Amino acid sequence: MKSGRWLPIIIVVVTALLIAISVLHPNQSAAALADAGTTGLLRPSTTPEAAVENLAREIGQRHWGSAYSRLANKSEFTEADFQRDLTGTYMSLRSYATLDHFEVRPQHASQNDAQELLKLHWSTVVGTFEDTKSLHVVKNGDRWQAEWPLVKEPRVPPQVIPVNYLRWDVIYRGAQDDWGAQDVESPHVRIVDMHPLERGDGVLIMGELLNEDVVPAYVSVKATLLAKSGAAIATEDSFDKISHLLLPKQVTPFLISFPGVELAQVASVRMEPSASLIAASADPVIAIEDQKLNPAPGASLTGKLVDQSGQVVNVVHVLGTFYDKNGKLVWVADHYMDRALLPQVPASFTIPIPPDIAGQVSSERAVTAIYSSGGFQ
Repeated sequence: MKSGRWLPIIIVVVTALLIAISVLHPNQSAAALADAGTTGLLRPSTTPEAAVENLAREIGQRHWGSAYSRLANKSEFTEADFQRDLTGTYMSLRSYATLDHFEVRPQHASQNDAQELLKLHWSTVVGTFEDTKSLHVVKNGDRWQAEWPLVKEPRVPPQVIPVNYLRWDVIYRGAQDDWGAQDVESPHVRIVDMHPLERGDGVLIMGELLNEDVVPAYVSVKATLLAKSGAAIATEDSFDKISHLLLPKQVTPFLISFPGVELAQVASVRMEPSASLIAASADPVIAIEDQKLNPAPGASLTGKLVDQSGQVVNVVHVLGTFYDKNGKLVWVADHYMDRALLPQVPASFTIPIPPDIAGQVSSERAVTAIYSSGGFQ
C-alpha cells in the first residue's frame, strides 16, 4: 500500500524531469529538423545567429506579422512591402513557393552589431530557387534584431504601348455542324536532332523539335528506351524541359531524363513527338538581350529579358541550347524566373553550364516559354 501511494508522485517527478531534459537538451533529430528546415521552436534572440534563424523560421511559416515585428528597420517600410519583397507584387513562382530550408552563416560580429548571410532555399512545382540576403544585425537591449534589405519592384509608368502581332484562332466542328468527319488537321512537327547521353545516375535524351507547319502547335515529346531484345526499358516525356507552344517554323529544345538507367543497357530509342492545334498569338514578345557565354570556372549563359508588350508575364521559362564548334547539340539547360516580368523592365537571368560540358560549347541559342494569367504562350 505504501508503494501505491508513492507511485503517482514518482510519475509526476519523472515526467517533469523528462520535460526539463528535452527542453535543455533537445534530441539530435529535432535539432537537425530545426536547423535544416523551417520548423522548430523559436529561441531567445540573444545572439545574431539566433535572431536571423528565428526570422527565417517565421518567414518559412508565412507568419508575416511576427517576422516583420522582429526587424530592426521596420519603420522604413510597411509589413505589406516586406511581404511583397518575399512573395512578389504580381503572381509568380514566388507566390506559391514554400521555404524548404535555410542556412545562416556568420560573416563578422562586434559587441553591438554583426553581419549574417542568410540563404533561403525555396521549393516550387518546377524546382527550386535561392535567395541570398546579407543582413546587418544590431543589438537592441538584451536581444538582437536584423535589418531587412528591402528591394522594391520597379513601377511601370502610365503609357500607351501599340501592339501589332499575329494571332491564330481555331474553329472546330460543332456537334450540329454537317461537316461529316472533317475537322482541322493537327500541325506537322518533326524532330530535327536527337541523341542520348549518359550522365550522373541516368540517361538523358536531348534534341530539338521543329513546328514545320503554318499554324501554332502545342507539342510534347515522349521517348522509350529499348533493350537489345526489343523490350521497353522505360518511357518518359519531356515534361517542362521543352517550350510546349510553338508558333509556325519555331524550334524548341527538349530534354528527357531516365534516372537509374545505364546507356549500355540501351539498344535503340523510340521517339514519339505529338502536336495538337491551339489558338495562340505572337504577343507578348519577350526579347532576349545581352546574351553572353561565360567561360569556366562558373560557366554560364547570361542575358536580360525584356517584355516588349503591355502585359505582365507571370512566369517566364528560359531554355538554353548549347552547340559545339561543328554545330552539334551538346547540352540543354533551363531557368525559371522567380518574379513576374513587367512591361519594358529588363530582368537578368543566368543558366549554369556543367564544368565538363562548358569546354565543348562554342555557341548557344535561347528561347522563352511564358505563362500569363490568360494561359501558356
